[in-house]
Amino acid sequence: MLVLLAGAAGAGLVVLAVRQAWAQAIFTPPRPLPVQDISVTGQQLVPLASALALAALACLAAVIATRSVTRRAVGALLAALGAGAALAASAGMRTATVLAAARASALDGPLGGSTTSGASSGGAVHGIVISGAGRAILAGAPWRAAAVAGGVVILLAGLVTVWRGPRWPVMSARFERPQHRGAPLQANTETMWESLSRDVDPTVDGGTRT
Repeated sequence: MLVLLAGAAGAGLVVLAVRQAWAQAIFTPPRPLPVQDISVTGQQLVPLASALALAALACLAAVIATRSVTRRAVGALLAALGAGAALAASAGMRTATVLAAARASALDGPLGGSTTSGASSGGAVHGIVISGAGRAILAGAPWRAAAVAGGVVILLAGLVTVWRGPRWPVMSARFERPQHRGAPLQANTETMWESLSRDVDPTVDGGTRT
């Protein structure tokens, strides 16, 4: 189904986009220490967007396994997840949020940008020190737009599922055993034994006595 493939592509686009750098946090420590530049990803700024995209993937799997009214309900949930991911990715980002994410990234471990050690007014782990006043530069506008677009694609996939989903086939139906196959087989077996009991060969058309 092209609609489900489009929804999966939209979710993948959101997850990919939020893993990229959306901003740069630049800290200017007192001289002679050099400027510290730290990359901040979309995942650090809007973790809700990727969480909703992953939930949308689970909904897409549920669409395949459901039918009728239940499929419409899953489609509505899928649309809501897509709208939430798009809104989360498009929400305004404040300088304080970027700087806080950069400091948290420095404390947690390896950084996406480059930093240097020096006297600190903050914390340090593995020799990484964040010090001085900071400013934020939003540099990931294309990736942010891609995340919003992915959320919109998920939303549209959910709306189409609500509209046309009940008409789509159920994938599990092809694996279901037909209920009527047992009766003809049993009837043919009984007829064969009756023919043999009357000395009639059931393998010959019309039956002939042996």
